[in-house]
Amino acid sequence: MDSTRDGNETKAGGDYAIRVVDSIGGFTRAEWECLSGTSRNQLGNYYNPFISFDFLQILEESGCAIRRSGWMGQHLRLEAPDGTLLGAVSCYLKSHSQGEYVFDHGWADAFERAGGRYYPKLQVSIPFTPATGPRLLAHRAADADVVRAALASGLKLATDRLGVSSAHVTFATQDDMRALEGAGFLARTDQQFHFFNEGFSSYDDFLATLASRKRKALKKERREALAHGIDIDWLTGSDLTERVWDDVFAFYMDTGGRKWGRPYLNRTFFSLVGERMRDDVLLVMARRNGRYVAGAINFIGSDTLFGRNWGCIEDHPFLHFEVCYHQAIDFAISRGLKVVEAGAQGEHKIARGYRPVTTHSAHYIVHPGLRNAVADYLERERQEMERIGEYLDEHGPFRKDGPAPDA
Repeated sequence: MDSTRDGNETKAGGDYAIRVVDSIGGFTRAEWECLSGTSRNQLGNYYNPFISFDFLQILEESGCAIRRSGWMGQHLRLEAPDGTLLGAVSCYLKSHSQGEYVFDHGWADAFERAGGRYYPKLQVSIPFTPATGPRLLAHRAADADVVRAALASGLKLATDRLGVSSAHVTFATQDDMRALEGAGFLARTDQQFHFFNEGFSSYDDFLATLASRKRKALKKERREALAHGIDIDWLTGSDLTERVWDDVFAFYMDTGGRKWGRPYLNRTFFSLVGERMRDDVLLVMARRNGRYVAGAINFIGSDTLFGRNWGCIEDHPFLHFEVCYHQAIDFAISRGLKVVEAGAQGEHKIARGYRPVTTHSAHYIVHPGLRNAVADYLERERQEMERIGEYLDEHGPFRKDGPAPDA
């Protein structure tokens, strides 16, 4: 695709122009919500809260995803000759590889040992959020395949024009992957564990799909998690007071400080989410002796519950599994949600009824030597991930001999 550069605009083939804006404020809310799947209010949408205008704006406004934290907005607008928005990409110029959950530290180390400069790089993702969703966003009235192809090519052009080492699109959908691979991006696979609601009417209905020994183990685990006078509350909407967010933030800081050293999200982020997205949030909170001692934050999509952050100030056996996994299943069944995405990693989720699922990312590497090395690595990694997935699926907790008797 031929291109010319004029300020922050790249003209692509005369039919489209890619313009770069440094914040989500470079779009109006109305523009953003005309992109496929970004508005809960559009009939028939698959709503993903993480690509909503509110969520991306909150990340920037709170100071969590800004230049100072190593997430400099470089969002792409695909425009018609008259300036009409046809598509967009949520994109950041990164000075590190933190908060991405698809790990490329080894690539960076190898390239820099060889005398290259890996950072900065372009990152197409939702900061700090390992959840699959659309990355190449098309206007509802446009030809989505054509727009995605133009955005994939435009992302390569932006990478080249900026003179950075690479562009990375993480937790992408299959539609996005087809466009990105068609544009020459390298494909990478990883694995998460999701619960699938097969029309269950209750948790016991779900348990009936498990082998007898697994059913008994989960029932015992759930009893023991609550054995020390612990009650569970589901909080959403107007339940999300600042006092509750104080508790959630304390849990988050305890876990984040131990796990990452420097937690990614600040207190302002949680307040803004509670103010602007309260109906998209479920807090599962564990209460003992009149105070909350643990909790998990989840986001609610049109048919998916997305598990995100967990923390506690008291340690109790199995409480993490109860709050993060069992209660999420309970909520999904009660709301008729089809899927629970319980976040990154964690093979321990399999024993609790979560199934291995392949996730996808795409990578454009400018330097031919690094590109060839990464391509070779990714081919071997894909084969290994496929073998692991097949093994885990075969050795899951589900019955192999039809419906279970009454448990």
